[in-house]
Amino acid sequence: MGFFSAIKKMFGSESVEGQEPKTPEQGDASALQQEQTSDQPLAQPEKMPAGESSESAPPATSGGPAVAVTSADAPLDVAPAAPATTPNAPAAPGGVERTAEEPAPTELQESITQPASEIAVATATTAAPVAAPAASGAATEPAAAPSAPASISLVAGSEEEVLTLRLREAEPRLSVWLGIVLEGVDETGDLLWQRLSFLLGALEAPPQETQAFVDDFRAWTQRMEYRQVEEFRSELQYRLALALDLEDEEDERSRLFIKITEGLARTREQFARGLDSLFSSHGELDDAFWEELEELFIMADLGYEPSMELVERLKERARKEKVTEASGMRALLMAEVEEIFRAPRRIAAINPPEVVLMIGVNGVGKTTTIAKLAHRARMQGKKVMIAAADTFRAAAIEQLQVWAGRVGATFHAKAPGADPASVAYEAMDRAVKEGVDVLFVDTAGRLQTKVNLMEELTKIRQVLGKKHPGAPHRSILVIDATTGQNALSQTKLFKEAAGVDELILTKLDGTAKGGVAIAVAMQHHLPITFVGLGEKLEDLRPFNGEDYARALLGQKESGAA
Repeated sequence: MGFFSAIKKMFGSESVEGQEPKTPEQGDASALQQEQTSDQPLAQPEKMPAGESSESAPPATSGGPAVAVTSADAPLDVAPAAPATTPNAPAAPGGVERTAEEPAPTELQESITQPASEIAVATATTAAPVAAPAASGAATEPAAAPSAPASISLVAGSEEEVLTLRLREAEPRLSVWLGIVLEGVDETGDLLWQRLSFLLGALEAPPQETQAFVDDFRAWTQRMEYRQVEEFRSELQYRLALALDLEDEEDERSRLFIKITEGLARTREQFARGLDSLFSSHGELDDAFWEELEELFIMADLGYEPSMELVERLKERARKEKVTEASGMRALLMAEVEEIFRAPRRIAAINPPEVVLMIGVNGVGKTTTIAKLAHRARMQGKKVMIAAADTFRAAAIEQLQVWAGRVGATFHAKAPGADPASVAYEAMDRAVKEGVDVLFVDTAGRLQTKVNLMEELTKIRQVLGKKHPGAPHRSILVIDATTGQNALSQTKLFKEAAGVDELILTKLDGTAKGGVAIAVAMQHHLPITFVGLGEKLEDLRPFNGEDYARALLGQKESGAA
């Protein structure tokens, strides 16, 4: 389901699908209000004269409105109860107001077709209480409506219409839609699950997928012991964006840009300030300018060789575009960085299940990255398995098992010390039999025994390919942005010995060495697919070279005023 089909659903039709027309018996809240404000004056019974029956309808108290429900053919008779001190109240004949004949109990039950919550909402907006009906010749006890808050609750009828109209009129952004359906919802409960179901249905999510999403999110909040909406609202929007295929929507791109900008704050503080000083202090592009620019690149942890290469590329670009002033170099640098991060096209088709081999040294955040990737795949409706083929690191299996449970993925492991290749082979066999969509295989990261490690990785690749032709379909190297130049050496080592298809850069939110991403992409020509911007599951985000360049150089978001 794509974003444009969701927009078509929200804005392409003037009617609400699945909304049955109301019958005269049902009415709605607006009809009840019209009766209360009609030109017909409301009859107000006089205080009970002496000698009248004590069974006459007593005046309503301040405890809340009373609702009189009559037969289907008779309109609701609403009247304010006369206060005890009201003078000169006109008396109805006989001292008691006459209304439609009270139906039998069974008829009364059949006539109540309008939800009580709708009646409560409508009556709560009027100042006058509702008088109870009186049978022929005698008054009866009033039928008090159950008390209910006047806030919106997802029941049926007019409430769905109100929400639907508001969603249709709202700006087409996921955050705006979510804000509308969460109004008045402060914590987990039936109201929250009903509102989420309504939003997913309005965006054309199939009922089965809607129920699965709600059940999964309810279970997750229980495991995490979250109660207040503000504790998980960001995670909820992230899950909805994945489930509804809206991650490329402008609103989500804006959220990602903000996260990247915040993550690169320390790097930008040094790098962007140096660029501003350099561009303002130089006029022409002379040798002194290029030397100072190269020094800035080295200080941003690009490394010596990548810094020299980037300066040469900028010189060539300036010559081609005939830029001779330092003031014009910022735009050239922006364009060059975007070009460096532009990933080449590749064949995405695979023979399922997709097998992803995760590699990287210990301590780079590989275990949590696997969990975050599995979480993304789960939110996209895929069946996920995680295999613990790092059988030597202490507690590695237990940690991965905990994460698999949190994200709802199937887990496969053997006893500590088992052969990693056998774990991968058995997990591959199980994934094929159980219809798994994505299999993530964790591996060891003992760089100090790099010869044995690389032989182990080679063996794992061989057994995976033997069991499932084409596997592994992706080999992802996880590197830590805080390690600076060590990330470059790790990339070189794993690429030569084990093969690497793409990179994930973690801990970008806590480093002043964010420039290493440029060096890695430029020197090894590998695409960076994701960046880690925090500890939450939602903090692993797709990498966008243009956004990264703007955030690093202190520019506004693309398209911003």
